Amino acid sequence: MLAAPSAAIDLPLKILVRQAGNGKVWMAYNCTAYLQQRHGFPLELTPNIAAVEAMAAKAGE
Repeated sequence: MLAAPSAAIDLPLKILVRQAGNGKVWMAYNCTAYLQQRHGFPLELTPNIAAVEAMAAKAGE
């Protein structure tokens, strides 16, 4: 957050998980590229927040 203080609005990272009436489960989160573009932090810091995408992929298995 020192590199881009506005990132505090999106941190800590969150994944929204919901189940529809038909039983289908949906996940939503802000991807790393979107957060980097939105807050303008250096590209070398993106691995620090890329874990959300790996966690979502693992949860979706």
